[in-house]
Amino acid sequence: MAEEGEKGGLIQKLIDIVNEISAISDYRCTVKKLFSNLARRLKLLTPLFEEIRDIKEVVLPDDSHRALVSLMEDMESAKELLQIGSEGSKIYLVLERDEIMKKYQAITSRLEQDLIGVSIDELDISDEVKEQVALVLAQFRRAKGRIDAPDVELYEELSSLYNKDIDVAEDPAVLRRLVEKLQLTEITNLTHESIALHEMVTASSGDPGESIEKMSMLLKRIKDFVQTESPSVGSPPGESSALPSCADQGTLVKSPKNSVIPDDFRCPISLELMKDPVIVSTGQTYERSCIEKWVEAGHRTCPKTQQNLTSTALIPNYVLRSLIAQWCETNGMEPPKRSGRSASACTPAERSMIESLLRKLNSVSPDDQRTAAGEIRLLAKRNADNRVAVAEAGAIPLLTHLLTAPDSRTQEHAVTALLNLSICEDNKGSIVSSGAVPGIVQVLKKGSMEARENAAATLFSLSVIDENKVTIGSLGAIPPLVLLLSEGTQRGKKDAATALFNLCIFQGNKGRAVRAGVIPTLMELLTEPQGGMKDEALAILAILASHPEGKVSIGKAEAVPVLVEFMGSGSARNKENAAAVLVHLCSGDEKYLVEAQEAGVMGVLVDLLHHGTPRGKRKAGQLLEKMSRLVQEQKVLAQSQMEDR
Repeated sequence: MAEEGEKGGLIQKLIDIVNEISAISDYRCTVKKLFSNLARRLKLLTPLFEEIRDIKEVVLPDDSHRALVSLMEDMESAKELLQIGSEGSKIYLVLERDEIMKKYQAITSRLEQDLIGVSIDELDISDEVKEQVALVLAQFRRAKGRIDAPDVELYEELSSLYNKDIDVAEDPAVLRRLVEKLQLTEITNLTHESIALHEMVTASSGDPGESIEKMSMLLKRIKDFVQTESPSVGSPPGESSALPSCADQGTLVKSPKNSVIPDDFRCPISLELMKDPVIVSTGQTYERSCIEKWVEAGHRTCPKTQQNLTSTALIPNYVLRSLIAQWCETNGMEPPKRSGRSASACTPAERSMIESLLRKLNSVSPDDQRTAAGEIRLLAKRNADNRVAVAEAGAIPLLTHLLTAPDSRTQEHAVTALLNLSICEDNKGSIVSSGAVPGIVQVLKKGSMEARENAAATLFSLSVIDENKVTIGSLGAIPPLVLLLSEGTQRGKKDAATALFNLCIFQGNKGRAVRAGVIPTLMELLTEPQGGMKDEALAILAILASHPEGKVSIGKAEAVPVLVEFMGSGSARNKENAAAVLVHLCSGDEKYLVEAQEAGVMGVLVDLLHHGTPRGKRKAGQLLEKMSRLVQEQKVLAQSQMEDR
């Protein structure tokens, strides 16, 4: 029998979960009906829980208590699934529909069994609530095998784009249909979709698998299409998402202080107060980012006058920028901050100094090169405007050339300058396209320890962009990163670990890391008595365990007892990562299940199932299912052996 205090805590938890489910809303269109129905059914159970809670001096029968514990766990799973249906990626929900429907059906079936297990007739439950529970059970039974008809055309077209090589052009009509059906026509929708995919990576501790990575690339293609079709899609919600007509251009826009923003201060494309006004060849002024998108989309006319652009050069409009700043000050407004694209943020004296440093970088004098690289390193460290100005002045190719300089100090300055410049998002692509990666890898292999550490940090910074993960991995960066992870200082190991973690999110780099010997190094970091790299090592192992070569290598490293120990005594994140590795290891291989059983995994699994993170609970549940099958098989085998005797 369950004690009164234990009953009260359990029932309150069930009520809390229902309240959390009730707060979830706005399910994606692809799962709206099914998920709304599931949420509604679970809300109908609140009166049952409240009546059980209010029963005085009655303890729950053991069978009912176990059923309610199981119901609580399955309602947690239902809540997580409903959250995906509300906040998750639209692309994911379409492409992974079959898998999501399997989870939905499995959870629905478990909830029905849990509810049947609660002996309502043995408790003082009102007839009205009993009828309501019977109604919920009937709805659960009817829901078995029932799913909403999928949008086959949407799935097929999205799947086709998902599986198509990135270099193959897509039919604009297909893209337009996808954008409309997925409701990704506005920057707000695109941003939410991007965040949803990113959070799926975060929730998996960087182990998203190849599918999420490909979905991110697919979203980029959709986003590029939307921005090409509507250059001003970057406007905030509620403002024009298309090029304004002549009538629109006379419309007055109010500032936060209710001051009327002069028409001349607003970009003709976005209608926003200009941050970085530039003049095109027709003499018209636009916001730099808006006109750049217009030109990059292939247009060769002036948006306002429709005249041909004789040049794509953009000339900063210093006078207008100054007038805008003065107007903002007069009206008590913060002057608009530029996005960091133009070297014109610097004063003429600063630009002159940067040009002088670049001449020294290009000098034949090793002393001049070393001094200039050191000063640019410091300049790029100081602020965002410097990073933009230095890059636009042409420093990146010169610094790339110095990565192979014979002087080790020059190499160190050059790679660290590139690291500092890479903090600016716009510079990341420029650094890679300048051919810097082979030179950075060379420094990583043969530079001083500080240079190697900074080279590792640079590779991490550059690999934030998904396309760069592929480039960096293919150009030989992973083996020297593994070496630094083994023999570097504490800081060097941290830099190497973050770079490896980020690179191995890309499926193609996992095998490279395993073949470079990263698994034995990670196991050493896990078992160091006073080591400070356990978190990083387990996170990387969790990524690599999903790769066939990684699974084999982890098995050979005798990792099972170490993983079980972390599941019992590690931090919450370490427990879930250790469980994730063990799930992959035990999939299809009974040997590791037996090892885990002998290492005492059952006890820690039960604890993780009840007290772990949501991901930890899922992994624990998967392992318990495998362990249960193993125990059953062992019993059958033992019985058979007894009968043979």
